Amino acid sequence: MPFLRIETNLPKEKIPPNFLKEMTVVFAKTLGKPESYTAVGVQPGMMLIFAGTDEPCAQITVTSIGCLGVAENKTHSKAISDKIFSDLGISPSRMYIVFNDVPSSQVGFKGTTFHELMG
Repeated sequence: MPFLRIETNLPKEKIPPNFLKEMTVVFAKTLGKPESYTAVGVQPGMMLIFAGTDEPCAQITVTSIGCLGVAENKTHSKAISDKIFSDLGISPSRMYIVFNDVPSSQVGFKGTTFHELMG
């Protein structure tokens, strides 16, 4: 169920058409989760300032049931920020990534929770 949300001050026109699909592949791979359960969202055009300037920037939220931790998050941070930099031109020094490891009972899917579906 991992979900990646990218909020950026870049306008929608600056987001390549294939970015969501390619980011999904990168995100699923770094977490070791199937693409079929992975969701990626981009919110462009945000009124967002980072370090006092409106140069391109992003705030990113990663939510997952497991696969997060001290060592893992370093790997995820690199994979996510590298892809965003290569495709959107946002420097890793102009983004924050927040990691949320949530219990399976706190994520709904198919009218129930992942706790019920996966035990």
